[in-house]
Amino acid sequence: MATPFLAGLAIAGAALAGRYGVQAWQAFKARPVAPRMRKFYDGGFQPTMNKREAALILGIRENATADKVKEAHRKVMVANHPDAGGSHYLASKINEAKDMMLGKGKGSGSAF
Repeated sequence: MATPFLAGLAIAGAALAGRYGVQAWQAFKARPVAPRMRKFYDGGFQPTMNKREAALILGIRENATADKVKEAHRKVMVANHPDAGGSHYLASKINEAKDMMLGKGKGSGSAF
């Protein structure tokens, strides 16, 4: 007599767990996709800029192509341009980083 009762209880428990599982899956799929946060350069500047620091400032790899360097420079400069409320010092460091990555600078070319 207890066996049909236990079987019914097990089926009801499985159905309830399945229901909550489906609801949880639908809620998981419906949530907005959160972009991965990139780790930006969070340190102070070195006395003389090297290629590693320049790549960190621009948010690219050290062996990036010239097109990637120019694109990254444009994006970072738009966000930090002095005419848009950014800092002159940061703008000069961003330009120095671009020059370093493109092989035009020798480092420490900042006006500040």
